[in-house]
Amino acid sequence: MVKVEVWSDVACPWCYIGKRRLQNAIAEFDGDVEVQWRSFQLDPTHPKGEVMTQPEMFAKRGIGAAQIADMNTRVTGIAAEEGLTYDLSSYMVSNTKDAHRLSHFADSRGVGDLMHERLFQAQMMEGMVLDDTDVLVGLGEDVGIAAEDTRSMLASDEFTAEVDTDLADAQTVGVTGVPFFVFDRKYAVSGAQPQATFASALATAAGAEQEDAPVQ
Repeated sequence: MVKVEVWSDVACPWCYIGKRRLQNAIAEFDGDVEVQWRSFQLDPTHPKGEVMTQPEMFAKRGIGAAQIADMNTRVTGIAAEEGLTYDLSSYMVSNTKDAHRLSHFADSRGVGDLMHERLFQAQMMEGMVLDDTDVLVGLGEDVGIAAEDTRSMLASDEFTAEVDTDLADAQTVGVTGVPFFVFDRKYAVSGAQPQATFASALATAAGAEQEDAPVQ
């Protein structure tokens, strides 16, 4: 069994592309793979409840409209190659910590991957605001979590510690940007690399497991 830990932010367009490429590699891999989604925030300082458009965010960083359009065209085209239909013109910037808490909550209910996928869709394709409680409650319902359960969790501090642990672990394993993939805590792949790179990493990790297996 190869374990893959993935540090990503549901606000990161490249993270969704990396997720799809990893999943495609796993689908063709001859072996068992466990994927664990780990939390990362592109901008943990972004105030909760403050929502802005993508152009507004980039303008604060001194990036002009033409450059933004070029970036969006490029990443949208790359996403399309992976079967993902991005609508970055509707992309809304918000704090993602509650979204990550919801992801951990969903994982505790056995639907973590479905929740992670749904959050990506909401951000990249549907222009949803991922620190809005009602939005998150609805997304939880989409993967089978009762609305009252999600609302109760979000009103508490549940799964905050899990998110914070992921952020701390990111520093421990050397994450400087996302997506970041760690295979059996031995090998790492940084960025949304081609599918072949993930296939190679899976094969390497599986081979190392076999070498480490005790002789019968």
